[in-house]
Amino acid sequence: MTLEQLRIFVAVAECEHVTRGAQQLNLTQSATSAAVAALEERYATKLFDRIGRRIVLTEAGRLFLKEAKAVLARASAAAKVLTDLADLTRGSLALAASQTVANYWLPVAIQSYRLRYPGVTVSTTIGNSENVAAMIHEGSADLGLVEAAIDDPTLVMAPVAEDELILVAPLTHPWAAKTPRSAQELKRGPWVLREPGSGTRSVFEAALPRLGLTSRDLDVALVLPSNEAVRAAVEAGAGVAVISRLVVANSIKAGNLVPVKFPLLHRRFVVLRHKERYVSRAEQAFLDVIANDAASNRQKRKGGVRSFRPPTFER
Repeated sequence: MTLEQLRIFVAVAECEHVTRGAQQLNLTQSATSAAVAALEERYATKLFDRIGRRIVLTEAGRLFLKEAKAVLARASAAAKVLTDLADLTRGSLALAASQTVANYWLPVAIQSYRLRYPGVTVSTTIGNSENVAAMIHEGSADLGLVEAAIDDPTLVMAPVAEDELILVAPLTHPWAAKTPRSAQELKRGPWVLREPGSGTRSVFEAALPRLGLTSRDLDVALVLPSNEAVRAAVEAGAGVAVISRLVVANSIKAGNLVPVKFPLLHRRFVVLRHKERYVSRAEQAFLDVIANDAASNRQKRKGGVRSFRPPTFER
């Protein structure tokens, strides 16, 4: 049976008249009669008794009417879900982000998005850049936001902001008072690094050859799995680190860390999505929020982040 047959049956049953039921649905009487007859024939069950010029429901018809109305109500609810999703009065958005983005840049964007679309549920998973790319690849997240270029031909990438990496030292370190002047000095460090696979480490290691160095040349004291752990270790005197200005801005302001004069490294925050998956309205709306929220953009620029116009992906 089809939803159209159910609608016709319910209209005829409620009107107790084929012609009036047809008029209610803007159908011809013959089409209406044929739909009812097709149901009766398909299930070998009489739904109406013809009494004079009227029709009345049989016992089977009365039972079927209750179920038909329930099915139509569920179909109407399903249609409303699709309408609500299209209008973003409900829905969901699964984000995955690397640590610097998730902890220091993304919350402003999510809050702005939630103010615009309170009915959309936003979830965020945090990992390093490689983890995030894997989540987008396998489809466990809709959009990924990372700090490093990802080599995966199945993913579409576009910049959404620019971040600044700086060299910081604890107050007790010689570089707090005197800037290193040679690669030999840089080797000694000691250095506190993020784990392999993090965007911060990838950008730093990519910049070392310009100084005639590789990561193997550095005296690495610690390798830690989060920005906060790196910052705390440097503050405690474990060594120096290259890290996002967003992460250490408060520590520098409080006098717990010293920014060392060093060629600044700029990197882009990148949005990722799978090129073969549909771009939902919730996803595109999030990208639009990033692009169009002027107040949010001003706040990001104050923190050392320059915003880009995000892409409009094909649906």
